Amino acid sequence: MTQDNRQLSRQGIVLKEQVRIAVERYFAQLDGETVVGLHAMVIAEVEKPLIEAVLNHTGGNQSKAAQVLGMSRSTLRKKIQQYEIE
Repeated sequence: MTQDNRQLSRQGIVLKEQVRIAVERYFAQLDGETVVGLHAMVIAEVEKPLIEAVLNHTGGNQSKAAQVLGMSRSTLRKKIQQYEIE
């Protein structure tokens, strides 16, 4: 494994741990309430800021952003419209 791959792997572990901690905090705040549709809720909360951050990182280049996100440019464009990202 190259040094770059090891760094990416560590970053993935850190991100995964942050998500786990955030979800555990969310459950702790529910005070016994039932949760329905958690997956869809998390995706909706995360996807827009993720796309915005990647677009910022790529200087607004949608082709590069789509590549970073692992989706087609047309899918990215649909999501940009869906989330009303400028």
